[in-house]
Amino acid sequence: MTVQKSKRIVVKVGSSLVTNNGEGLDHAAIAMWADQMATLQKDGHQVLMVSSGAIAEGMQRLGWTKRPQEIHQLQAAAAVGQMGLVQVYESCFARLNLHSAQILLTNADLADAERNANAKATLDTLLKLGVVPIINENDTVVTDEIKFGDNDSLAALVTNLIHADLLVILTDQGGLYTADPRQNPDASLLPDALAGDPALEKMAGGAASELSKGGMLTKVLAAKVAAQTGASTVIASGREPQVLTRLLAGEKIGSRLSPK
Repeated sequence: MTVQKSKRIVVKVGSSLVTNNGEGLDHAAIAMWADQMATLQKDGHQVLMVSSGAIAEGMQRLGWTKRPQEIHQLQAAAAVGQMGLVQVYESCFARLNLHSAQILLTNADLADAERNANAKATLDTLLKLGVVPIINENDTVVTDEIKFGDNDSLAALVTNLIHADLLVILTDQGGLYTADPRQNPDASLLPDALAGDPALEKMAGGAASELSKGGMLTKVLAAKVAAQTGASTVIASGREPQVLTRLLAGEKIGSRLSPK
């Protein structure tokens, strides 16, 4: 399926984008994505958002300048920050006459058959009502996302759950490169690849690399998971103007990882 024909789309934004590189929530950036998602909805697409940023916002609200090491402090920061995160999304979508909904999930929810079916039914209902679900990991009860530092795998599991056609992972990088562009000036962007190709995992830095902590490796692995239910994944820069509307209009931006 071509990107522009995608009916259901999961958009994942990383914390560096949502929090202006960790400085508290970036209201202007969130308003910009809300605007683009409203346009996609008008064009007949169903859109869900998986958003990081609760811990960074919580730290700012609590006046913490240094990210704590203690897991329960991080969970407390996430609980405080989640209030701010939802407030900003809610107000941005409300300005566009759109309803949004907060969904907090864990891997355990999606692994349990009954809870999985309930989550799917709720998301299906919200999408049919034209509501934009804002999804985050439930950090107060789970420590995986805090430890691994990313929502990429959650976004992929949500893609599987609702049988979305497309997963868009917005990051601070232009896409998937042949090497880390921050360290290697010869690195070139891969515009197209097959999701699940083992060569991509090596390229993304391998399991032991520094990059792999919420870096490109988690995105490549997310694309592999999303492909299990036939979804394509696009990894692109969230700093690119009108990235979502341009992608869905058929423009080639970032890297597209297609299912086999």
